Amino acid sequence: MLAINDIAPDFEAQTTEGTINFHDWIGSSWAVLFSHPKDFTPVCTTELGYMAKIKPEFDRRGVKIIGLSVDPLDRHDGWMNDIEETQGTRPNYPMIADVDFNVSKLYHMLPAAVSGDPTVRTAADNQTVRNVFVIGPDKKIKLILVYPMTTGRNFDEVIRVIDSLQLTAKHKVATPANWQNGGDVIIAGSVSDEDAKKQYPDGWVSPKSYIRIVPQPKG
Repeated sequence: MLAINDIAPDFEAQTTEGTINFHDWIGSSWAVLFSHPKDFTPVCTTELGYMAKIKPEFDRRGVKIIGLSVDPLDRHDGWMNDIEETQGTRPNYPMIADVDFNVSKLYHMLPAAVSGDPTVRTAADNQTVRNVFVIGPDKKIKLILVYPMTTGRNFDEVIRVIDSLQLTAKHKVATPANWQNGGDVIIAGSVSDEDAKKQYPDGWVSPKSYIRIVPQPKG
């Protein structure tokens, strides 16, 4: 199974915006790959529409978005029309047509033995294909979320996590429970008290010596 800090599997795939090589497509950006068990599923329809609405928030953070379903491109096109009609926003990011199940297998969302015509498979057959992967510019997996078919994903939470990931990748800090961008952070445990005093000359606030709370670093 894939784990955090594993290299995200590379692949070539057909998408609604042409053929891509995944690692080349990511480039020096961050990326979110989110998958769907079947086109025209109601929960996923709301998710794709919402992602289109908040795409500027991902753009602002230098994050690319890409969706995935095992259905073919012509069904994707029809689904996008339906999403625009029902959700008020047409997907403005590529959707992978994973008709050979290659990506779903690489990311361990479907068993290796799966084969056949994707159009005859039901959403229940593909119900494990409801994941969110956040991938860094180093092509390593930073976050994995797996959702059941009946529960819509919270993409505002994905943005919150990306804010934390990008901040902690740049500074030697960690973020506490329920942290929001701009809030206080914790000096990473790898930083000695001596180095912390140099970096934060005003000191820190903490209920215990091992929790060193400081304002969020700027920049």
